[in-house]
Amino acid sequence: MTAAVRVVVLDDYQGVALASGPWERLGDRCSVRALSEPIADTGALVAALAGAEVVVAMRERTSFDAERLDRLPDLRLLVTTGMANAAIDLDAAARNGVAVCGTGGRPRHTVELTWALILAVVRWIPQEDAGIRAGGWQHTLGAELDGATLGLVGLGRIGSAMVPIARAFGMDVVAWSANLDPARAAQAGAAAVAKDELFRRADVVSVHYKLSPRSEGVVGAAELAAMRPSAYLVNTSRGPLVDTAALLAALHAGAIAGAALDVYDREPLAPGDPLRSAPRTVLTPHLGYVTRENYAVFFADVVEDIAAWLDGRLERPLTPVSR
Repeated sequence: MTAAVRVVVLDDYQGVALASGPWERLGDRCSVRALSEPIADTGALVAALAGAEVVVAMRERTSFDAERLDRLPDLRLLVTTGMANAAIDLDAAARNGVAVCGTGGRPRHTVELTWALILAVVRWIPQEDAGIRAGGWQHTLGAELDGATLGLVGLGRIGSAMVPIARAFGMDVVAWSANLDPARAAQAGAAAVAKDELFRRADVVSVHYKLSPRSEGVVGAAELAAMRPSAYLVNTSRGPLVDTAALLAALHAGAIAGAALDVYDREPLAPGDPLRSAPRTVLTPHLGYVTRENYAVFFADVVEDIAAWLDGRLERPLTPVSR
């Protein structure tokens, strides 16, 4: 009898991957194991994946660079949740004969979390929750969104979905990206402005930009310096889009009112990372896409991708590599 194909699901932090998808559809063709702890060391990762022909990566939690792919000779199919993963070297995968496939997903999860963070930081909900549990009562002074200006750094699918919600709160909306067409912005319900104007005008700056080598640090010291002391920064896109050192300096100096972050330069955030103790912050552990509904889509498509590969086909391929 043919041995079952070994499948390893990485970074199942909550221990829900196997309950979130229809893995039974693979029958006895596969042996599936989910790992809940992150594996940062390359040697440890290679050891954990020895003999695995199929690996499932949860977004960009684990990097698959050329060195790691070169050291995984058994790997033949790498499935990533979502249809893009900056942590996978697609050229190295192709060179090693590894097919890379993606999944669909629900589009609104990050928008909803962004608004949760905006409300949390402008009304200091986590701080007041902690205070009342400690026996206190009313320590902070919040701000209102009605009449305020939302500045969107990036007006793609997620940025555009932010606009009608901002309007419902009574906010004005301005937007900037490197190649933003004013007519396109107007169609989405936002006014296109220059980058420096956005940071000067916005009461809340929300980052929704695609990460690339050119966009790293798109929010840097100059942009933070342009913000008013009463303004807030929110980042639910990618950590490296914001210069962390400059943000820490601005927070400690009181140059901005606060920041709400769901993404970081390195994840998981190290226990001693200075962001953990930074003043006037609301921090969440990259929860933007972490919902029951979205995981159900992710893992249904993961199973479909694996089943197709077993049958000699590729579903949602990110590289043109055949089995």
